[in-house]
Amino acid sequence: MVNFSLMAVVNFFLPRRHAGEATSCDNFMLDDPARNIQDNGMKLLRKLNSLPVFWILLSIPAILMVRGYLAGDIIAMDMLHPTGEFSARFMIVAMIITPLSVIFGNRQWIAWMMKRRRSFGLAAFGYGMLHLIFYIIDMEALEPILAEFWAPGIWTGWAALLVFVPLAVTSNNLSMRRLKQSWKQLQRLVYIAALLTLAHWLLIHDGVGGALAHFIPLLLLELLRVIIIYGRRDNGLKQRESL
Repeated sequence: MVNFSLMAVVNFFLPRRHAGEATSCDNFMLDDPARNIQDNGMKLLRKLNSLPVFWILLSIPAILMVRGYLAGDIIAMDMLHPTGEFSARFMIVAMIITPLSVIFGNRQWIAWMMKRRRSFGLAAFGYGMLHLIFYIIDMEALEPILAEFWAPGIWTGWAALLVFVPLAVTSNNLSMRRLKQSWKQLQRLVYIAALLTLAHWLLIHDGVGGALAHFIPLLLLELLRVIIIYGRRDNGLKQRESL
């Protein structure tokens, strides 16, 4: 019964043959259909795991929000909070990758996130720009925008977006090659952008729970990263002294 069931499964995947024709079964090549299925599956996974598909996934919230606004289901004011939150979330995700790599070391999922760190950062800038667009639409004119510009909850948002501009513009291989070591120094401006974003979030909203829930994990991971790095340096110095 077992042998019969196995042959039934094999015959199901093998192509039909006419009388006198040889099949892969006759040549003991029963693994061809399975190999084809595996190859096709791997090709599909590579496509799903590609950066273009990843960018589509990152843009889905923006597409849904813009669609809702254009359909008249949502007004511009209601778009300010979600666009700002998504900008902050993607910025935080891009920032936690480095401390995670220090904490967990070389892991496959860390490498996966490393390859997509720029995408997260650019998505944060993109949602920040969308946040600005809906803000301008909501204000309707330049005069009210200028009138509230120096309010602490407003200028911090403008400043955060301004800091994001050079980070987004230089987030490419060409800029890395031209700027060399200066590129890393420039990218560290993201910490200033994060502080300004946190201040903007805290000052513009009544409650602090949402902002703290997003930024406290980032703070804890960064602190743990510093502790680990300095711990490794201390161990290295002790080892040299013992030689």
